[in-house]
Amino acid sequence: MKLALFDAKQYDIETFEKHISDSFQIKFFEAKLNEDTVKLANGFDGVCIFVNDTANAKVIDALFETGVKFIALRCAGYNNVDVEYAYKKTHVFHVPAYSPYAVAEHTIAMLLTSVRRIHKAYNRTKDFNFSLNGLKGFDLHGKTMGVVGTGKIGKVFIDICNGFGLNVIAYDKYPQLNSGINYVQRLDTLFEKSDIISFHCPLNEDSFHLINKDSIDKLKKGVIILNTSRGAIIDSEALLDGIKERKIGAACLDVYEEESDIFYNDYSGHIIDDDTLARLITMPNVLVTSHQAYLTEEALNNIAEITVENIKEFENEGVCENELCYKCGQTESCKSQKCKKCF
Repeated sequence: MKLALFDAKQYDIETFEKHISDSFQIKFFEAKLNEDTVKLANGFDGVCIFVNDTANAKVIDALFETGVKFIALRCAGYNNVDVEYAYKKTHVFHVPAYSPYAVAEHTIAMLLTSVRRIHKAYNRTKDFNFSLNGLKGFDLHGKTMGVVGTGKIGKVFIDICNGFGLNVIAYDKYPQLNSGINYVQRLDTLFEKSDIISFHCPLNEDSFHLINKDSIDKLKKGVIILNTSRGAIIDSEALLDGIKERKIGAACLDVYEEESDIFYNDYSGHIIDDDTLARLITMPNVLVTSHQAYLTEEALNNIAEITVENIKEFENEGVCENELCYKCGQTESCKSQKCKKCF
C-alpha cells in the first residue's frame, strides 16, 4: 500500500511514522493537494489530505485517471472534497472524531483570554508594565452562551460552559432528543438572546455565511463571536464591519474564510495581501489562532491511528466504516457501508 500524504507538517510526520506498519509505504509532501500538485499522486494507491487541501472535480478526475483508489481525510470536516463527484470514482474516508475536548477546550481558552485580557496583560508584564488600566473584564457566570451545532465537540463545549455557570441555549438543524440540551427552535432566537455565540457546526449550504450583514443586525450589541469550526461560516467582511460599528464586542477566530494559502505558514517577514485578515488582526478585540484548536498530542495520535485503520480496513475488507458516500444521500451514515461496497 503506497500512500501520499499532502500538506505534511513535522508533527504529522512524527505522529504517522509511529502508526505506519511495514505493509505501508508513505511519502510526505509539504505541498497541499490541488489542481497544480495532483500529479505528485501518480503511482500511489491513495492520498491523505487535511482541511486546506482541495479535492474538487478536476482533482478527483486526475486521481481517478492515475488509479488512486481512495482519499483519506485526516480530519472530520469534508467541505473541501466534492463527495458527490467522487462517487463511483474514488472512495473517501474521514476521521469523524479525534478529540472533541481539544477543540472545545481551545474555544473556551480563547474566550477567557479575550474577556479577561490575558493576552494584553502578558504583553504588558513582559515589558514590566504592571498597570491594570484597560484590563477590566467580566464574569462569564450568568451570561447566555449560544451554541450552534451540538455534535461531539458542541456537547463537550456545552459541558464546559455549564461548569462556568453560563446559561446555555443551542440550535441544531437536527436536535438530539433527551440530551438535556436547551434548544431553541429558530436560529434568530439564539442570535437575539446570546451574549456569546460559539460555532461548532460543519460547513455546508445551510451554514455558509451564517454570520452575515443581515444576521449581524439581529445580534445583541456587544456580542462575542467564537469560531473554531470552519472559516466560511462567517462572512469576514461583514464581521469586520460589525466590529467597526461596535455591534460585535469581540471575535475569537481559529479559522478564517480564506485561510488555505495563509494558515500553517510563517509570513512574519512578509506583507499579507489579504486586507480583511490584516485589518481583523489589528483590532484590539480580535483574537486569531491559525487553525490550531485540534492540535494536541492526543488528537494527533487519534488522527493518525484512525486514518491508518480506515485504510487497512478498506484494503483488507473492501469497506470502511468511516467512508463518506453519496449513494443514498446519507453521507456520513451510508446504509451500504456495513454490508457491501457502495461501488
